[in-house]
Amino acid sequence: MRARSRLPKPSRRLVESMFNSIGNIFRIEELKRKVLFTLAILAAYRIGIAIPLPGANPNALKAIFNNPNAGMLGFLDIFSGGAMSKMSIFALGIMPYINASIIMSVVQGAKIIPQLEMIAKEGESGRKKITRITRYFTLALATVQAIGLTTFASNPLPGTTEVPLAMTTPMHMALIVVTLVTGTMFVMWLGEQITEMGIGNGISLLIFAGIVDGFWASGFNFWRFVNTEEIGGLQAAGIVLILAASTIGVVWLETAQRRIPVQYAKRQVGRRMMGGATTFLP
Repeated sequence: MRARSRLPKPSRRLVESMFNSIGNIFRIEELKRKVLFTLAILAAYRIGIAIPLPGANPNALKAIFNNPNAGMLGFLDIFSGGAMSKMSIFALGIMPYINASIIMSVVQGAKIIPQLEMIAKEGESGRKKITRITRYFTLALATVQAIGLTTFASNPLPGTTEVPLAMTTPMHMALIVVTLVTGTMFVMWLGEQITEMGIGNGISLLIFAGIVDGFWASGFNFWRFVNTEEIGGLQAAGIVLILAASTIGVVWLETAQRRIPVQYAKRQVGRRMMGGATTFLP
């Protein structure tokens, strides 16, 4: 007697589809090339995060970023994949580009600058011009943010006498600013390469890679808090349930679709009458 699968049919189909999709990566040559290219770009991004700025003292920042009340700094560190807390060459991450893109979208939507609206209506050439303007805007924002971060890191941290940047001469600070701006532009270029030659959505993948990097540390800290009873069993179960429900909800919303039925009329092909087919959109 054949044993029945314990998984319900919808779940079984979902699992089979997932494994088939993974198998297609190695069967389809073009898809395999894109996936390997994307992984290589992400590896280069992670290597860059591990390279510290000249004269940086990453240990001086651990007290701030490991503090649960780090606030906005902790949020920015998550998006930079831990690069800011390590004072790496990618400390600014992709945030200047995201900010520039959001501002450009708002300016176009609000029709603040008529020239941008006219450029956007030029089709593919207009889109390329908007992308070029966004890059220049990213360069300007990255320069301003690099100056701010360098100024912050060249002074003693609150409550301590430690300085994240050991050398604070004008020449050295200028070098730090140039390095940070170059790092941001390089990260932006990496994202564009993934979009054009990889599996797409390069900027989103870079952000995802940065967030995933913190999963292991967060999971380890959560397990440690549970073992030391700093977090009670009921509270820990509630956190796990909330995370699971949030994940299921996001997946459900992303995969949901509204099916619009489409009825095709009967038609005659030669001497035969073909019945009207019923399908749906999308």
